[in-house]
Formats: sequence, C-alpha cells, structure tokens
Amino acid sequence: MHLPGRKQLFCLLWTIILLSHWVHGQHCIWYGECGNSTKIPEKKLNCNYTGPPIPLPDQEGQDLLKDLCPGLVYGDNRVCCDTQQLKTLKNNIQIPLQFLGRCPACFFNFMTLFCELTCSPRQSDFINSTDFSAFNKSTTNVYSVTYYISLTFANAMYNACSDVQAPSTNVKALSTLCGREASQCTPTNWIQYMFDINNGQVPFAINPNFTDVPIGGMTPMNNETFNCTQSLDDGSGPCSCQDCSAACGPTPVVPPVPPPWTILGLDAMTVIMWCSYIAFLMIFLGAVLGAWCYRRRMVTSEYGPILDSNQSHSINSDGDATCCETLGERFENCLRVLFSSWGSMCVRHPLTVILTSVVLVSICSAGLTYMRITTSPVELWSSPSSRARQEKDYFDQHFGPFFRTEQLIITTPVNASFIFSPTSGGPDIHFSSILNITLLHQVLDLQTEITNLTAEYKGETVTLKDICLSPLAPYNDNCTILSVLNYYQNSHEILDREIADEFLVYFDYHTHFMYCVSSPTALDDTSPMHEACMGTFGGPVFPWLALGGYEGTAYNNATALVITFPVNNYLNDTEKLGKALAWEKVFIDFVKNYDNPNLTISFSAERSIEDEIDRESNSDVTTIVISYVIMFVYISLALGHINSFRTVLVDSKISLGIAGILIVLSSVACSLGIFSYIGIPLTLIVIEVIPFLVLAVGVDNIFIIVQTYQRDERMPEEELHQQIGRILGEVAPSMFLSSFSETVAFFLGALSSMPAVRTFSLFAGLAVFIDFLLQISCFVSLLGLDIKRQEANRPDILCCVKLSEGQQGKSEGCLFRFFKKIYAPFILKDWVRPLVVAVFVGMLSFSIAVVNKVEIGLDQKLSMPDDSYMLDYFGNLSEYLHTGAPVYFVVEDGHDYKTIEGQNAVCGGVGCNNNSLVQQIYTISNVPSSWLDDYFDWVKPQSSCCRYYNYTGAFCNASVVDKTCVHCRHMTTTGKQRPNGTEFMHFLPWFLSDIPNIKCGKGGHAAYSTAVDLIENNTDVGATYFMSYHSILKTSSDFIDALKMARELTDNITQAIGPQNKTYSVFPYSVFYVFYEQYLTIIYDTAFNLGVSLVAIFVVSTVLLGFELWSAVLVSFTIAMILVNMFGVMWLWDISLNAVSLVNLVMCCGISVEFCSHIVRAFSVSTKSSRVDRAEEALAHMGSSVFSGITLTKFGGILILALSKSQIFQIFYFRMYLSIVLLGAAHGLIFLPVLLSYPLDFHGPEKILY
Repeated sequence: MHLPGRKQLFCLLWTIILLSHWVHGQHCIWYGECGNSTKIPEKKLNCNYTGPPIPLPDQEGQDLLKDLCPGLVYGDNRVCCDTQQLKTLKNNIQIPLQFLGRCPACFFNFMTLFCELTCSPRQSDFINSTDFSAFNKSTTNVYSVTYYISLTFANAMYNACSDVQAPSTNVKALSTLCGREASQCTPTNWIQYMFDINNGQVPFAINPNFTDVPIGGMTPMNNETFNCTQSLDDGSGPCSCQDCSAACGPTPVVPPVPPPWTILGLDAMTVIMWCSYIAFLMIFLGAVLGAWCYRRRMVTSEYGPILDSNQSHSINSDGDATCCETLGERFENCLRVLFSSWGSMCVRHPLTVILTSVVLVSICSAGLTYMRITTSPVELWSSPSSRARQEKDYFDQHFGPFFRTEQLIITTPVNASFIFSPTSGGPDIHFSSILNITLLHQVLDLQTEITNLTAEYKGETVTLKDICLSPLAPYNDNCTILSVLNYYQNSHEILDREIADEFLVYFDYHTHFMYCVSSPTALDDTSPMHEACMGTFGGPVFPWLALGGYEGTAYNNATALVITFPVNNYLNDTEKLGKALAWEKVFIDFVKNYDNPNLTISFSAERSIEDEIDRESNSDVTTIVISYVIMFVYISLALGHINSFRTVLVDSKISLGIAGILIVLSSVACSLGIFSYIGIPLTLIVIEVIPFLVLAVGVDNIFIIVQTYQRDERMPEEELHQQIGRILGEVAPSMFLSSFSETVAFFLGALSSMPAVRTFSLFAGLAVFIDFLLQISCFVSLLGLDIKRQEANRPDILCCVKLSEGQQGKSEGCLFRFFKKIYAPFILKDWVRPLVVAVFVGMLSFSIAVVNKVEIGLDQKLSMPDDSYMLDYFGNLSEYLHTGAPVYFVVEDGHDYKTIEGQNAVCGGVGCNNNSLVQQIYTISNVPSSWLDDYFDWVKPQSSCCRYYNYTGAFCNASVVDKTCVHCRHMTTTGKQRPNGTEFMHFLPWFLSDIPNIKCGKGGHAAYSTAVDLIENNTDVGATYFMSYHSILKTSSDFIDALKMARELTDNITQAIGPQNKTYSVFPYSVFYVFYEQYLTIIYDTAFNLGVSLVAIFVVSTVLLGFELWSAVLVSFTIAMILVNMFGVMWLWDISLNAVSLVNLVMCCGISVEFCSHIVRAFSVSTKSSRVDRAEEALAHMGSSVFSGITLTKFGGILILALSKSQIFQIFYFRMYLSIVLLGAAHGLIFLPVLLSYPLDFHGPEKILY
C-alpha cells in the first residue's frame, strides 16, 4: 500500500515541478511603454513587468502581431507586448525592411531576433533585466537588459543576410546596417551594433550574450531559422542569386587567356618567318648561282654599261606582239599624243591657261568661307552610323547626356601620417598624411573656393550652382560634390567637432571617417555627435570614388583625395552649354594658379582635352611652318640647274619653284573649298596631313617635268611649245599613272566607316587630282614662260632686267650624273642584286613576324603637349583611382514591365529569373543599381514608403506625420505580391519622385529620376537603364576589352529577355565607348582600306601601263612590301595602330606610288636590249627626279617635326613620315630596280614603232 502511495506522491511532485517551469517560461520582463529615454528623448522605454503574458486587447494589435511576428500567433495571442510596442517595432524595422526584405529568409530570421526580444511570452528564459529607472511611484522603466542569443542562431541569421544587396548604392545591405564595411561585419558585431545604445536608434542598453549552452539559468534564444536557399512556410520563395551566393550554383569559370602561339617555346610567327626566309635564301641563291654558271658558259654577261641616254631605241624582235601589247602600245601613244598637244597649247596660250586656272581656283577656294573644323572627339573618331554613336544618341535623347566632370586628385608631399587609437577598443589605426586634419581643412578651403567661383557669359554671372548636378532639386539645390569632406557636410565646424573629456577624445573626425567609409549611406553615424554621412546634396559619397592610393578597403591608408564636381551636360542647348564652358575655363585658370606647398594637385575639366588639343595645334604651328619653309626653300633652289656661276641668276628657278608650291597649295585649297561647299567639315588630321601628301606628289611631278626638260635637247626646227609638248607627252602619262592611282585609291578609302579616315581620303583624293590638272596646265604654261625668260637671258625674279648675251648650253646635273654613272651601275651589278633581294626579303620576313604584335589603341597622354597639366592628371588617374567609368545597361523601349514575366526577366530579387538582366550583370560584375528591385521594396505593404492621403489620393511622403496617410497596398496575399498592370504604373511615378529620408531610404528621386523614361502620359514605361561600374581601366587594351565584354553580356541579356516577336534590345553605354569602338574593327578597317587601295593601284596601273599585267603586279607588290615594313617599324618604334596611324598608312600607299610607278613606267617604255639595261636606264632617268623631288624635299622638313612639343606629332608624324619616306625611297630606288632586272617569268613588251 505504501509503494503505490509513494508513487502517486512522486508523480504529483513531478507534475508540480513541470508546471512551475511552465509558468516560469510564460514570464515577461516588460509590458507596455512608460517614460522617455534619456539617451534618445523622442523614444520610449518599456515598463517593468514580471507577470505572465497578456492577450492583445484589440484587433489592430493582433493584426500587427500577425504581420510582424507570425511565429507568436497562437491561441489568444498572449504576449509580452502591447499594441503600442508593436507599432514602435514596426516603425523601427522600416529601414532594415527596405534593405533586407529582398531576401525573405534573411528578413524572417532578423524579425525573429526582434520579435522574441519585444513580445516573446518566454522572455524571462533568455532576457534578464539588469537596470531600471523610475517612471512614477508605482512603475519603473527597464533601462538595461542582457539578451542571451544562441551563437548558432546568430551565425544562421548572418549567413542568410551576408549577401543581400542594396541595388541603389551597388553595395551590400550590411554596409548600412552593420556600422562598418560589409566585409568586416560578423554575426556578433552586427547584432552588437544593432543593440548598441550609442547607435542613435536604441533607447536603452541591450547587451547581447552569445552562447549555445545555458548560463546562470538562462537558456539562449535559438528559434528556428531559414537559410537563404529555403522557401518560407508562408510560401515566400528562396532568395535570389545576387542576395544569396549559395543559390547561384557553381561560379562561372573565366576562360583562361589563350597562351601565345609558340613553336619549341619560341614565338610561332618568328619561327615560321625565319624558316621561310632561310628556305627562300637557299632557293634564291641556288637559282642565282645556277644562272651565273649558265651565263659563264653560254653568255659573257647580261650586264652592259649604260651608254648615252639619248641613243636610238632598239626594237625587240622576239616574236609578234600580243593583242594586249598592241592595245597597250596604242593606248600609250594616244596618251602621248594627247598630252603633247595639250602641253603645246598651254605653252602657246599661257595667259589664257593661267587666268582660267586662277579663276577656277578662286571659285573653288571661295568655299573656304563655309569651312567648318571639327574638333569634337566624338565627331572625329565615331561615325554617325556606328553602333556606339547610335547608342550614345539613344541614351542622350532618352536620359540626357552623360554629365560633365570636373575633377581634382590631391596628394601631399608632407609626411604627416599618424596612428589613431580608438578609445572604444580595437587595434590602432594608421591614418595617411592626406587625412591629417590640418590638410583636410586646407583641402576644404580649396573646395569652398572652387564652389564660390563665378564666370561671365554674355554679361551674365555663372556660378557652380547654375550648372551643377543637383539630384534632389528643387527640394535640395546643393551641388553634388563627391568628396570625403562631404562626410563632414563641407563644414569646418563639423570637421573639428569632437566629444571628449579632460583625459580622452571619444568621438571626432577619425571615428566619423571610419564609420562613413563603411556606411556611406548612413543618415546618422550612431555616435553621440549624430552626424550624417550622406552628402549635403542628398546622396552618398562612396569611398572608392573619393579616395585613392589604398589597398583593399583600408581607406584610412589612402594617399590621395579625389574631388569630383559633376556638371550638367546639355544636348541641344548651346546657351546653357556655353555657361558650363565659361565656368570650366574659370575653374581651369583658378586651379592652374592655385599655390599651396602642402598640396600637390592634378586636375581635369570636361573641356580640358579639347582645349589642350587646340593649344597643341596652335603651339605646333611654328614647327610646321618651319618644316614647310625648309621644303619650299629647297624646292625653289633645287629646281634650277646652274650651268655656271656667271649665269646663276638666269639659271635659277626660284620664281618657278614658288609658283609650283602655290599650285600645290591651291590644289589643297580647292579641295577644302569644294567639300566645304558641300558641307563636309574638316578635321585637324586633314589640315595637318594633306599638305604634306600633296606636296610630296606635286613636288615629285614638278621635278620630273623640269628635270626632263633640263636633260632634253631641242630638235632641229622644233619650237619651244613643241619641245615642251613632246616632253609632257613623255612624262605626263607617268604623272597621270601615279596621280590617278592615288586618286582612285583615296576615293575608295572613303568607303571606310571611320570618320577621320573617310574625310582624309575624300579631301586627299580630290586634292591630288586637282594638283595633277594644275601641273599639266598652269605649271606647264609657267614653265614655258620661265624658259622664254631664261632664253632671253633675263634673271630670275627680276625678269624685267635683261643681261648681256652669254653662251647658252646644257649639261647634266650632278645628281643625274651620280645616278647614271655610279649609283645605277653599282646597284645592278651581278653580285649586288642578290644581296639587295636578300636584305629586303629579310626586312619583309621580320615585318610579317611582328605585324600581329603592333599595339592597338591610342594612349590619351600622346594627344597632349609635353607641358600639359593633363599629363599629371592621366598619370594620377591610373595610379590612384580604384573604380572605372560608370556603365549603363539600357533596355530599349518595348519591354513590358507590367507583367510578371516581364518583371522576372529583368529584376534580381525573389522569384526573378536566374538569367535576368540584373542577375547576369551581377554574375560578371557587381550588383547594378536596379530601379525595379528598389521599387518592389518601396511599394511593399509592410514598408512605410508608399503612402497616400486617404481623402485626396495624393502621394504622402514617409516623413509626413498625418493620420490620413494610408498604405498604398494592404497586408493581404495579393497586397504582398508585386504590383502589375495598372497598379504597377499607378505607384511608379510616386516612387521616382520620392525623396529618400531616414524613414524611407528607398525613395527613387535621387537615384532613378533619370533612369526611367515614362511615356504615354505616365501610363507605360519606355526606355530604362541599370547602372554599374567598370573596373579600373588604365590602358587602351583595358578599355577595348571592357567594351567587348559589355557587348557580349548585353547580347546574352537580349537573347534571354527579348520575346521573339519584339524588336527592342539591351545595349551597354559608357562615355568612352564612342572613342574605343573603332578599335574593335581597326584590324579589319586597316586591311580593307589598304587592300582596296592596293587593288585600285593595281587596276589603274594595269590600264595606264599599257595593259602590262606584270608591271602592275610589281608596283602593287612593292607598295605592299612598303606597307608591311611600315608595320615592322611601328612595332620597333612603339607606334600603335589607330585612326591617326591608319590615315598615315593610307597616305603611305599614295606616296609609295610616287616612288614606284615612275620607275616601273620608265622601265616599261624603255627599248634597251636587256632587263638590266632597262632597269638601269629607268633608275638613272627617273630615280634622280624621284630622289630629289620626294626624298630630299621631305627629309629636311620631316626632321624639323622632331622638335615639336606635341607627342602625337613626334610619334605619328615625325616617326611615321620619316619611315614612309625612307622605306619608300629604299624600295623605289634600290629594291624595285633590282626586282625589275630579274625575269620572274615575265618578258618585256614588244615595242612597236609607228
């Protein structure tokens, strides 16, 4: 009997113990709100209460509990909080909701932490009240508690939230909510920061204690958590990839950079060309040796010294002439007769020809009054029909042009670095010299002076505020200034502010700086100073935009301050653009003259590059003029053939040389004038390059005409006009061949899509052809007059004076005798020719081996003068900046954002497609600023952002305290879903006009007011953009690769989001794309332009050389060799391939024709018996004129260009021009005659005499 009784007693005692524990588990530590906090007077403290949980008394409280803490909803809703505490909780979680609500699992865990703290019926299990304050006689306030939190829970909550992004700022949400950089945030310091009484949000001390085991009878809160890949019980889906890296799957592997092509560890092209060259030498030298042995046995030698150039021509009699040869000979005779008659007429009627030429030149040149010079880099380098240009125009039209940038990069020579020791604990922090407070005050003074600068424009005063970017205007008209000093509201007082006692400084500019670089979007630094980090303009200043020269995120080690003043740009408003330009000029002048020994400043304004290019062009005028004067003087002196010192005044041809130069300049003026009539603008390249080209072509023709006459003897009974006509009949076909080849080649080069190349080709082609026409007309007439003057024994220039009669005679010039007697015979010796071929083929092999190694692009530094302030800026830009240019991913008009499918194809939050636009950008870059995702966060019914006045229906900002303001959407199943259809468009304009504030940081006015183009009276969405940043780009290849990758990405996005029956697309836009797009096709453009030019030269040469196919082949082949060798020189001399060098290569094609075509035609018409004799005669007669006409003329002028201050002149003009002339002369006067002397399966034409 006792045993059962004892057993029953034991059961009863055990039941009592369990019941007592259960009662203890339902114990509260507070209930309701009592007094105000002494720390934050506007916030309430909770009332001390140790009784059991109490049911919520009203429906409002029950609804709030269901919305905020659904895990506590059961039974009669007995909790440890009343309705007011739930309202306070709702208000306090608005900012976290806007940032963390993107990831349902993260926000659920976050709310669990605060719901258990605020309302849990088991509060006394894990919360212990440690301090109280009096409220009234019967009630006390809870002033301090210890919150026991499971470390497992803390880790799970952190892991679910660590990847959540803040789309409007391109940073992680924890950077704002953790009080430090997200990378430095941990589970414990995040919760400690949120509960810190000094963070400006918590009215009483909450001390978290992290443990996984019970301590002192307290059981840590360890509720159920969800990881970010899990769906919630309420049906919410898992977090998106960009907010949860675990949901992304395998990270895409960047394809490895393809290794260089090698053979046996050596560059493949080098090995191939070496092997090819050695094989060629073996075959060629074997063939030469065999031929030499054969000639020794069969023939004494094929070489016979050239005799007299005027000896009678022999007729080849190897057989009957072919049809083509007969046709060619007849065509040549037609040209000879035509030009002979024309030359004779010009000499017989000189005044008529000259006056007609002057009138026509004047009419054409009058077009210069309509001349427009393009200095805009966009117009110069980007075709209006190019993709980048069209995309830029689309962006400008829909969103406005990209803002103008005025920027300072400030360093210091002062060694003022120091160690800061936080009084709150933690390791010492090293601060670099530039962050010394004394220097910061000096920088702030400089910044203030710049903001106060004024300029004058058409009698109006222009200030920075008139032109600056103000994202919150008209509510806040402060200018955007991206500067660390905006962390201190651009105020000396705030910079100096500190909280200290007589022993320690607790908070000052150091602590504020460290907080702001971690949380640049914070409206309160959570210190007792309660200073904002957001700039005075209403936006954040990200540290990677305002600091430079640091590693990782150690912003305190920054060695440079970057201050950027974004200024509005204007598409078609010349008045406002003029104001901006005027202010920028004052800004440049001010910074140039600013002197502070403690600060080293490099700077740039939007107009700086264009200004410096203009200054460069003006500064090089003297160098260019000296260059042309040297060439003019040489031409004037070299044209004359002085027979004796006594007749030097008579034999001189200075006036004829000046006339020839004027003809060349007139042809240039005519070309410029004609195209100015049409409305085609000039470029600096046209002005700088075309005179050089036309002078080379024109001077060569002048020397050929004059020197041919000087070597010619007038036949018996032949009059002067007949002699000049006969001479013109001999040389004009050669001139016509070269000029027409160049003209056709240049005009075909105008097919290029590159504006600089196209414009140059048009102007050059017309100038060369007009120059030829003036030379065979006006110059021939002037030559006839000059010969009459010389025969009348009248001195040059002073032609009115007649000297005493003297003996008139002719003798061969020194240069002609050198070529005839020494140079030509030497070059064509049997043992010299193989050496020449070996050397030139070796040069060709080397150039082919390195042609793929020529760099592509144009370093911005090269476009600046040597003394330009921009050189320091470009150097510091590469050294200090950590972020590249903004890139905008533009979705063209046509996408439907009102449907769930359309939204999922673009957004990056919960439920969005894995291959959505935002998701694809995030995969390869960072999170773009997504207006759509922020709009979804803004419009959520839990958020206080989207509200309207119940009576008027007008938008009610979150900062407005008005009971008539109600939420846009209800806390229903439908209300929690994304808006679509008309509802989507109803709230979107409100979002885009909402100013961010401390209660709603998601307002879209500052970040997205220009990102969305609302159409059809705000009833639909047109074009939109999503912004991100390029990584830091330093070299041309970096910019080119960035453009390639961005386009590949948007092509993939277009395929992913674009319905098949739609025509819109997604494209990337950044300000530098229009300049670097040319390099995506520069190789193709180069091959196309040079290939078309060579084909044109081949076709024209074939026709004008009397249908001698192999002669045309040799001309084209030699010019191709010159071009390939130019690439070899470009590699050796560090000359990159770009539009400037491509223009020079196209010009090289034209000048090379002058070096080659005259020699080949002279060889073609020669009737000498052997190929060596014909080559020798051609070299003797034409070589001397080509050498004196082009080589010597250009050589002196080019050398002067080396003295230019402009790097672009030194590299792309001096180096390339010198290379063109030297390579052209070497190939035309050395290699080509040797090549012509070999059979090459080609027999000379039958010369038919009529």
